[in-house]
Amino acid sequence: MEKNKKPNVSNASRLAVAPMMDWTDRHCRYLHRLLSRNTLLYTEMVTAPALVRGGALHLLDFSPQEHPVALQLGGSDPAELAEAARIGAQAGYDEINLNVGCPSDRVQSGAFGAVLMLEPGLVAECVAAMREAVEVEVTVKCRIGVDDQDPDTCLPAFLERMRDAGCRRITIHARKAWLQGLSPKENRDIPPLDYDLVRRMKQAFPDLHLSINGGITSLGQARSFLEQGLDGVMIGRAAYHDPASILCAADPLIFGQGDASDPVAAVGAMLPYIDAHLGSGGKLHQVTRHMLGLFAGRPGARAWRRLLSEGAHRPGAGSALVQEALAMVAPLPSDREAV
Repeated sequence: MEKNKKPNVSNASRLAVAPMMDWTDRHCRYLHRLLSRNTLLYTEMVTAPALVRGGALHLLDFSPQEHPVALQLGGSDPAELAEAARIGAQAGYDEINLNVGCPSDRVQSGAFGAVLMLEPGLVAECVAAMREAVEVEVTVKCRIGVDDQDPDTCLPAFLERMRDAGCRRITIHARKAWLQGLSPKENRDIPPLDYDLVRRMKQAFPDLHLSINGGITSLGQARSFLEQGLDGVMIGRAAYHDPASILCAADPLIFGQGDASDPVAAVGAMLPYIDAHLGSGGKLHQVTRHMLGLFAGRPGARAWRRLLSEGAHRPGAGSALVQEALAMVAPLPSDREAV
């Protein structure tokens, strides 16, 4: 991206990689940006108390190459979220997103995440306070409802409150969250998906920029949702576990820009990044754990994963191990041009 050029975050959100705890850290995002120049990337959820009361500003570290990149915040106190949003905007994030979808027990005990679907008025106060504090766009990621709520009733009411608070871009995970009886992992799979409800919400709220999330595993699905009128698609686990299949062709197929990227070239571009990380005291596995699925489905992918999984934790492991693992991957015709 050109220096000092502000990214078009709304356009970037045509395709986004979901914020995922313990996964979408800065090393993961750096890799994903090498695969797609345009896709919107998100941080892991950072709690407002950690920033405002805990002073954990290291959680905001990111590389300039990651733009466009959004900070996802968790919290339920309007003043505290406003201050956290201000800190995030000052750090250089292109968007501040409020988490109203995470169903974990840890999040519930902090009175934020999906439990806030039960308090749309409080969410609206939080959004309004955050918008007052920053110039970058404030967005929301939510579920279609929680527990015994009727999504056909509660979701449109929630969207209306967000619109009234000035939020114009919302990502909807097309599943309910069950706060009692299901684990966070089960909440990602067991509640049925209701894509049709999200499509109806776009028809009911044509002025809102609505993205869909949940169970989407291919660029073909993403393109289909965009063709059906939704403004954006957010992909989580598929983009992490098989990043090449989601991100390498995203720029030409979703954004109409450039050519497909090559995972072999991305590995080559990661080597100086890895060397710099190790030079600053970091560990190889902190980076390579996000690269294990890069060649999923290709001959040699198992050897690639094995070498990195087994070797990256060893003392002295460095970028030479990554090159050794790459040599185990069978080349494709396009790889010869990328090397």
